[in-house]
Order: sequence, then C-alpha cells, then structure tokens
Amino acid sequence: MPDQPVDPVVQEAATPPSKPRPRGTWIYAVLFVAILIVINTLVGEKGLLATFEAQREYDQLQDRLHRLRQENALLQLEAQRLRDDPATIEALARDELGLVKPGEVLFIVKDVEPDASTEPGAAR
Repeated sequence: MPDQPVDPVVQEAATPPSKPRPRGTWIYAVLFVAILIVINTLVGEKGLLATFEAQREYDQLQDRLHRLRQENALLQLEAQRLRDDPATIEALARDELGLVKPGEVLFIVKDVEPDASTEPGAAR
C-alpha cells in the first residue's frame, strides 16, 4: 500500500486544517506600529515638539539680531560723531577724563560733613 499514489483530494482531507490566526493580533500589531509612529512624530529627533522648540529659538534669535543691529547702528553713529565733531570729543574728554582747556581753572567742590553742633535738633 505504500506504493500506491495518494489522491490529492484525499491527502488534503487527511491533513488537519490549520488554525486561522485571529484578526485581533493583526489589529493590535498595526495599532502598536501606528502608536509608535505618532509618538516618534511628536517627540522624535525631528518631531513636532522639536519643530516648535526650533521655531521658538529662531524667533528669539531674530529678536536678538534685531536688537544687536539697532545697537550697532547707534555705535556707528557715535563713532561717526567722534570722528567728525570736535565738540563731541571735547565733551567726552571733559566728562570722562576730567581734562580742561589751557587757561581754564578747575574748581572741585566737595561736600562738607555737617558738625553735630550746627545740625538742627542736635542736643546741646
């Protein structure tokens, strides 16, 4: 009997039917992958949160650049005045260095500490 050819229909009927996979396994696998993709989109290296942080940093740097350009313009204006206006140089020399013109007399007035006897309301 072993040499007899086996009918394919009989052979198919003889093998036990395989268990069908439950659909829930595939649904959970797809759901798990979708959740991973959403999480990566939100908090990944180039995710949504990283994009918001980069935009906030960009805005801060733009503000700083604007302030620095304004400060630079003021400094250029002051440098131009110092190059071209002798009165500006003189005022700076008088205020910051305490210089005087030849022939001028410099008076330095110091505050005098009041005596206890000349103070109003002092005990006598």
